[in-house]
Amino acid sequence: MADFVPQPLGRLAARLFRELELKDAIFDLPRRSFFAGDPKKDFSVRFHGMTASSPLGPAAGPHTQLAQNIVLAWLGGARIFELKTVQIMDRLKIPRPCIDMRNVGYNVEWSQELRTEESLDEYVKASMLIDLLKASGKVPLAPGFDRSVFDLSVGYDLKGVKSDKVRTFIAGMKDATAVVARLRAQLPEGLRGTAFQTKISGSVTLSTFHGCPPDEIEAIADFMMTELGLDCIIKLNPTLLGPKDLRALFNDALGYADITVPEEAFAKDATWEQACGFVTRLSAKAKTLGRGFGVKFSNTLVVENKEGFLPAAEKTMYLSGAPLHVLAMNLVGRFRERFGDAVPVSFSAGIDKANFPDAVSLGLVPVTVCSDLLAPGGYGRLKGYSEELARRMDAVGASTIPQFIAKSRGGSVLANTKAYVAEATKDPRYAKAKNSALPKKIGTHLVLFDCVTCDKCVPVCPNDANFTYVLPRGEVPVVKLRREGGSWTSRTEGSLRFDKKHQLANFADFCNECGNCDVFCPEDGGPYIVKPRFFGSRAFWAENKERDGFFIEDGAVFGRFSGKEYSLVARGGEAEYAGPGFRVTYAMADPAGTAKGTAEGEVDLTYALIMDLLRKALLAPDAVSYVNA
Repeated sequence: MADFVPQPLGRLAARLFRELELKDAIFDLPRRSFFAGDPKKDFSVRFHGMTASSPLGPAAGPHTQLAQNIVLAWLGGARIFELKTVQIMDRLKIPRPCIDMRNVGYNVEWSQELRTEESLDEYVKASMLIDLLKASGKVPLAPGFDRSVFDLSVGYDLKGVKSDKVRTFIAGMKDATAVVARLRAQLPEGLRGTAFQTKISGSVTLSTFHGCPPDEIEAIADFMMTELGLDCIIKLNPTLLGPKDLRALFNDALGYADITVPEEAFAKDATWEQACGFVTRLSAKAKTLGRGFGVKFSNTLVVENKEGFLPAAEKTMYLSGAPLHVLAMNLVGRFRERFGDAVPVSFSAGIDKANFPDAVSLGLVPVTVCSDLLAPGGYGRLKGYSEELARRMDAVGASTIPQFIAKSRGGSVLANTKAYVAEATKDPRYAKAKNSALPKKIGTHLVLFDCVTCDKCVPVCPNDANFTYVLPRGEVPVVKLRREGGSWTSRTEGSLRFDKKHQLANFADFCNECGNCDVFCPEDGGPYIVKPRFFGSRAFWAENKERDGFFIEDGAVFGRFSGKEYSLVARGGEAEYAGPGFRVTYAMADPAGTAKGTAEGEVDLTYALIMDLLRKALLAPDAVSYVNA
């Protein structure tokens, strides 16, 4: 399995500011996709007694696991970040691919893919990078749009959250003074004096996952508030609708008749009355403690894995996207019929640009998104959310979120909820007929260089692992050397041709092989598999013998082609090239006339040529990637 290798804060910061200067972009997101606030609108909301500049944020998932992911969401206008779920088991083996976004949205990932201490570092790095951006003034913000909230997500049982590992993680998020001091030392001298926040988070959204018993849910939330002093939200499951109502909505009304929700999904989850019971008790407990408490709708929906895309060994998978929006909204409606607006509600289910303002009009805080950001455009889609909210606010003459709520539909949180739930349930955009098409494929297969250059693979990667680089257009002959007697001869056999404005590549340290870029690539093969893969260290390259790829440092390139390893050291026009059964040196301008060394047979210089081209491209003065950061 591909493992993440987090990068040092200094490398991320150097990449960030260099890219902003040279490309007017950050982590491959162009400035035109930044949203820095609307001077005529106040999107701010209250969340656990804190003010956030917008209710928009990424949900706990692939967009909140690594530091650069969180920065990208912030650049897009997100201001409440539900961080990837952390649990005691931090050495998971997640099947690959793990995400299927061909239409509705499914996954088989469910927790962090980092060690717990690495997760702490990534979240603190993200906070520090945002502080650096704000202090630099290079991304000017509208007044009041500088307030962000980081919300923890932990699970999945009481024993785990009480463990020293999880306690240490939470303590570090509540007071990151020591972590900030350690990471500060990684920064270039000119950035070390920046004032960094040390209280990264004081709240948690409890990920109860699927099958967590109701008494366990209550005990964990009580522990979080009572012993750890955290404001708490409980993420609830769509199975609270019950098998009859859920299937009537999902299979019948929405038309997803071919998707099966297994009986055990209901048997293992809390019932509606059980959930109402612990919400009532925990709300009262929170008041006595002076803590914030709320619920979130909703978690994903457990369904049988019959699509044929995700690994067959996984008998179940987790549904998200359009149909989940209707299921979760019906739960919001049912919840508010029972509790009114006394218990705060946050939301994440099938949110996109069109329905984000609707969710905001219901007083839901935060409104978080995942599936839509995995579609073409990635984090660049976020700007449209805020722009659509502003447009809808203008339409009713509102300049603040409370005004927008008061002027939408029924004029109050409860009336708006009742009206919108009815609308969404009948809206054909959430039904199967509108969510069955597959991304188009054109029938060609990806190769190492050149492709249709649609560049979809870059933004659909939540980790910014895919990137572009430039090779000079043209044709380069392929030379082969052979030693005969005491001299070397050469012959030319074919050529390498480069016809595209730029090429695509993959940074292995940030690629967990989730498969999402393959879904949206119009060609077959998968960019993360076929395109050049670069490792951030020679040690990581050496460990991954089952994966082809490259490591570049100074004048040296180490490459693996079809499992065989090669190296090229190029200095001053001279090359030392080694591979299975040979080691030769030669002048690059005249390989045959200058070759020296040993070889068991013919030496094909194709790989040497490729490695040299990649070295020059990735280390060019105007090149920007993690390879040269």
